[in-house]
Amino acid sequence: MTRAATLDYGGKAQTETLRPGPLRPANIIRAKFPTYKNGLNGIVVKLADGPEIPSLKETVTKETADLLDRRQRLSVRELAMKFEKGLSTATLLSNEVKWRQVALLERDILLKNLKTVLESLRGRVTGKTKAELEDSISMVDILAVQLSKREAELLQQKAEVTKLAKSLKLASEDAKRIVEEERASAHTEIESARSAVQRVQQALQEHEKMSKTTGKQDMEELKKEVREARRIKMLHYPSKAMDLENEIKILRKTFAERSMDCVNLLKELELHKRPEGNDIPFFDLEGLQCLGSILRIVAQSGTTMDFSNISIQWFRVHPKESNKEIISGATRSVYAPEPHDVGRYLEAEINFGGEIAIAKTAVPIDPDAGLVDYVETLVRKRETEFNVVVLQLNGIDQPKESIHVLNVGKLRMRLSKGKTVVAKEFYSSSMQLCGVRGGGEAASQAMFWRPRNDLSMVLAFETTRERNTAIMLTRRFAIDCNIILAGPGDKTPW
Repeated sequence: MTRAATLDYGGKAQTETLRPGPLRPANIIRAKFPTYKNGLNGIVVKLADGPEIPSLKETVTKETADLLDRRQRLSVRELAMKFEKGLSTATLLSNEVKWRQVALLERDILLKNLKTVLESLRGRVTGKTKAELEDSISMVDILAVQLSKREAELLQQKAEVTKLAKSLKLASEDAKRIVEEERASAHTEIESARSAVQRVQQALQEHEKMSKTTGKQDMEELKKEVREARRIKMLHYPSKAMDLENEIKILRKTFAERSMDCVNLLKELELHKRPEGNDIPFFDLEGLQCLGSILRIVAQSGTTMDFSNISIQWFRVHPKESNKEIISGATRSVYAPEPHDVGRYLEAEINFGGEIAIAKTAVPIDPDAGLVDYVETLVRKRETEFNVVVLQLNGIDQPKESIHVLNVGKLRMRLSKGKTVVAKEFYSSSMQLCGVRGGGEAASQAMFWRPRNDLSMVLAFETTRERNTAIMLTRRFAIDCNIILAGPGDKTPW
């Protein structure tokens, strides 16, 4: 705010004689009059005792000099306050002059009355008393002259005080006008500053949006370029990892072939050990004996048989204890091993015409290569999603066109379609989970899930590997919650 140099009217006030107050009574004013005392030489005039009271002009001059000495720079608001205070002080001075003028008028009236009384006594007295009366009349004349001079001084002081009050009033009005102008100017500057700040904020927000958009575009372009560079590099410079992957594929294929040869040899050996004269047909299990494959019961003679009227039951056999564990629900000629079967033999009992034939895997079921490491990688994530199709709901076939999302988390599982949640349950002892045991060509990609007692469903995954991954990952999370998830009738943990 603008500052201006001006007089400081906020200093010390006038002396005690100049303080504002009501009009003094006549008896107090008369107490200041000279007192008359009879002495040896007649009437002697003696002024009242007391300290000398400075004149109004001297007081104003002293205060003005003091104000000039205490000049300082003030704000516009303080300037207006000082001017208003000075104006009130000048008004009080003007009132004081009026009061003194009234006192002089009263004194003049008293002197005139006194002179009239003395003039009336002049003709009545003689001798020494008459001389004293003449002296008194002359003294009254002298007092009247002194009062006239005093009155002239008061009139001059009144004119000066009136002039000072007018100047102070003008200065106060100017100060108020300056305050209003400065206030309006300050409001204008504040509004312009606010608008400038808003424009800067809008510019910053736009800049941030543009930088984010540009940064995302640049990042996407950079990713595309990196992918393209990797693709070109892979086309022209095959990496060592690709060579190792090809070698692993070749070794897996070779191992599968050797396993099949070994299984065939064991089957031939079992066939030769079969006693002669036994008319029970000999059955075998066709398919790779590993996780992710499908085992099918076939006749050793190569003839096609109808298993619809034949009773079949699959078992798990521990390689060391040789005890059988029935697989509840596995009563078809086709069975897809699940992670629970890894490391165990699978055996099928076929009741053919009252006779029981047995078909058993030559070796324990092998795990899927790399599946355990893949599951350990997914365990570090909070949750994993799989795309599935609901084949059955509470034993009722469902249309296979709609795709659902199965979410496997650390504490619960959730099946949803878009924003609609079909099932969402925490891991509990009532939940069941296993591979489909009813057979079929898609048995290796299907999973049975019963979230609660009143809800069960069969889910089909995109690949066999995803189905086994989901089963292993769910059981791993359930183990962390002290829950063992198994299929219907399963009693032993995997």
